[in-house]
Amino acid sequence: MTAGQFFFKYRSYTPIPFVIPLLLYGRPTLLTLIIGFLIAMSGEFLRFWGVSYAGGETRTRKVGAGNLVTQGPFAYLRNPLYTGNIFIYFGISIMANSLFPYLQIIGLVYFYIQYYYIINEEEEFLRLKYKEKYDDYYNSVNKFIPKTPPYDPKKQSRLKKNLKEAYKSEKRTFQGFLFIILLILLIYVLING
Repeated sequence: MTAGQFFFKYRSYTPIPFVIPLLLYGRPTLLTLIIGFLIAMSGEFLRFWGVSYAGGETRTRKVGAGNLVTQGPFAYLRNPLYTGNIFIYFGISIMANSLFPYLQIIGLVYFYIQYYYIINEEEEFLRLKYKEKYDDYYNSVNKFIPKTPPYDPKKQSRLKKNLKEAYKSEKRTFQGFLFIILLILLIYVLING
């Protein structure tokens, strides 16, 4: 098993080493709660937008893709779900105000390394499956930083946006997000009596 396959398979569990110190050393303030929540919500919005095109395939344990999605947020950056995750984790760490700024920096590096390996694995699969079509997309759209103008609309995929499927697919993410936020709010209440 390659590093990319490992991180891809266990990507639901890899945030745990980040979340434990976040909760143990959290010292949230009203300001960090508000700023962090806005950052995290922007990440969740980006994820939801991406999943509304990519669908339930985003929940698999093996690298694969039934479609090459190049529309919606994928027209601006190749990895909107992973970029969204980074915003979510960063926002949550700001909310918790835990070991600031060290945990935030470590978190960014930790998740960047994880996604580096996962993305390499996915890109290899997409390059083999979609060949020149993927190469054109790869050379036109950035990995993490949004690029304008978006990918050529004439070349974009023509998948139907499905918000209901996106909600079903994102349900676990929403639940985890809400659970962590509630724990951070509990810490805030306990600290501020």
